[in-house]
Amino acid sequence: MTMSKILVVAEQRRGELRPVSLELIAAAQALGGSVTVAIVGAHVDAFVPALSVAGVDEIITVPSPFAEFNPEVQQAAVSALIDRVQPGVVLLAHTVDTLAYAAALASAGNYGFATDVFKAEYDAGELVATRGGYSQKVNVEVDFPGKAVVVLTFRAAVFKPAEGSASPAVSSLALPAVATTSTPGDYIELSSGNDIDITTSEFILSVGRGVGEEANIQQFRELADLAGATLCCSRPIADSGWLPKSRQVGQSGKVASSCGLYLALGISGAIQHLAGMKHVSTIVAVNTDPEASIFSVAKYGIVGDIFEIGEALREQLA
Repeated sequence: MTMSKILVVAEQRRGELRPVSLELIAAAQALGGSVTVAIVGAHVDAFVPALSVAGVDEIITVPSPFAEFNPEVQQAAVSALIDRVQPGVVLLAHTVDTLAYAAALASAGNYGFATDVFKAEYDAGELVATRGGYSQKVNVEVDFPGKAVVVLTFRAAVFKPAEGSASPAVSSLALPAVATTSTPGDYIELSSGNDIDITTSEFILSVGRGVGEEANIQQFRELADLAGATLCCSRPIADSGWLPKSRQVGQSGKVASSCGLYLALGISGAIQHLAGMKHVSTIVAVNTDPEASIFSVAKYGIVGDIFEIGEALREQLA
């Protein structure tokens, strides 16, 4: 397989373009090749301006009788898009919507398939996708020998959303006849409690194993509030239940995609955690171990006790 056409399937919900759509375009740009973006749903022409970003060569709208996602309609639409575009790679978002049809799509078309991908590149002309394995403890590289088309579902918040503007060719594709067995109902918003979307946080204070015990979390929560930061953590803290999983930064958690300042307290810097900090411009690390991996990516490093540093910060901010 060599670099070829890439089909990006954008997502919309309740009349709004989902941010992951622009992240998929950025992933396509990183792969290289011509990029076609498709959008399925009612009133899809309204999404064309938002999808006309730099690097997009073509936009295809697929009008649907359903305003919201329907798995059978989506599978039929994407299958028809693949027939028309003849891409080598199809990029989908790794979301609850995509999980409802992507595997069936790949099976029906005998396509290469990998889910929850966070990296894709060509090696000696062959596509290689990287995803987590063994509960995200290792990275697994997947190749697709003999597959003319490969479908990848990409993890959200890995790539910065594509920007700029372009004037891509715009066309429409008629939805194939499809027998639907389900009809979308109303959306019910679930309460997220005290959890927040850390991917939009600009300043993060994150704690790791160095915090010692659960009782010590509260003082760093107070410090984060005082500093105007979002309190986050490494995987061991989330796995222990000391902070919600939604506050975990890392490959198996969330990517700090909007963060400009990241204060890492007592975090050693495991590979999976560093993957969640890849977009951060300024990392300040505090650790008692001068050999901690976190210092290799930190702009500023302090070899010291996080409790002493935390207290000094608290005095400065009070």
